[in-house]
Amino acid sequence: MSSVGFGSITREGLWTNNVVFGQLLALCPLLAVTGTATNGLGMGLASTAVMVASGLAVSLVRGAIAPDVRIPAFVLIIATLVTLVDMAMNAWLHELYKVLGLFIPLIVTNCAILGRAESFASRHDPLRSAYDGLVMGIGFTFALVALGAVREIIGSGTLFAGASLLLGERMAFLETTLIPDYKGFLLLILPPGAFIVLGFLMAGKRVIDTWLERRAEARRALAADAMEV
Repeated sequence: MSSVGFGSITREGLWTNNVVFGQLLALCPLLAVTGTATNGLGMGLASTAVMVASGLAVSLVRGAIAPDVRIPAFVLIIATLVTLVDMAMNAWLHELYKVLGLFIPLIVTNCAILGRAESFASRHDPLRSAYDGLVMGIGFTFALVALGAVREIIGSGTLFAGASLLLGERMAFLETTLIPDYKGFLLLILPPGAFIVLGFLMAGKRVIDTWLERRAEARRALAADAMEV
């Protein structure tokens, strides 16, 4: 049984080792589909489903796979799961499927999924592997939605536009017009806008990390002073 704690896995997946802000992986779908927060949410949920299922599957069969062929075997498992997700979205979320297009099959090439299969799932028990896939997927979804939300708000003044059409009528409550009669800022919706917003989000994370580190150092200094007294 692995000694890795669920708290550590959670911190790694959501913040410290976030797929986008920590590892700088999966930037192609991140920059390509996040014209709106809705698109980012859809891609994030699809990727999360694959991450959870692949982590669980790889952990279950890791003992039966020879080390020499583990990478091709992991890719085959991931490709099978992506195909199932692709077919499910085509059947039940067809409008979102048409919007995301080629980027759903390209989840197979997402280095974050293969990387977690190799570095974590192949070395840990099924429960922790599935949970690692879940929190990594949630962290990735957060990055997608955050980038899409900023671009959508500044670019068109809306948030989760088309959620009811792409994700189903139950998601209509997400649709919001934040800036009425707003003409929009086209640059943020175009590909250059994705790079600009991503840069600011990563800079913001760096600022937060620095503040947290300084706060932790101050606490350690106070604890040391108290022990000396």
